Amino acid sequence: MNNVIIRFISLPHTIRGVTVTNPDLTYNVYINSNLAPDIQKKAYKHEMQHIGYDDFENFDNIAKIERRAENN
Repeated sequence: MNNVIIRFISLPHTIRGVTVTNPDLTYNVYINSNLAPDIQKKAYKHEMQHIGYDDFENFDNIAKIERRAENN
């Protein structure tokens, strides 16, 4: 995906990753730089699932959205 920018930043230990949408339809994916590489990869995959499922325009229950991203 050309519209995704991955950034590694220091986040609180409870946050593995977060994605921010931009008005120009690009995404900034922030991965916690304090995590082990294998956990960073899982966080990346999780955030990419959210993008793939277009979860940022989805008004489903957040628990359902998170379960779907975790299970794929």
